[in-house]
Amino acid sequence: MKLGQRLFYYLGGFAVGLIILFFFLGGKKTSCDYGPSSRVLKNIRIKEKVFSEKAALVFDQSELDSMDLKNILTEGDVNFSKSNTKLDSCRTYFIEGSTKDKKVNMLIENCDSIAKIKTFHVE
Repeated sequence: MKLGQRLFYYLGGFAVGLIILFFFLGGKKTSCDYGPSSRVLKNIRIKEKVFSEKAALVFDQSELDSMDLKNILTEGDVNFSKSNTKLDSCRTYFIEGSTKDKKVNMLIENCDSIAKIKTFHVE
């Protein structure tokens, strides 16, 4: 079999495989959360979120809503140098993000079943 025929069969099979994958995975909500920051944010997003008194006051005064918080926890970044990930029970993560042209910093205590937002700062 010549090289041209091999290449034709390979590319044809590859195209058919891509089409099959598109139809099988197209309607599902699949995600590729393989990076450390993405995994931490996904873990926090699925838990119940509770504000500390100070963080709730700043959040209410900042004119942000729950959708902005969800956006920050989806598109934000975890600053691991300011986080404490060595704890056994509740690790704390420093999350930086932006929404509505405002820069937001949060310190979140991530426990087994709850994520407590300890500090919330808007610039």
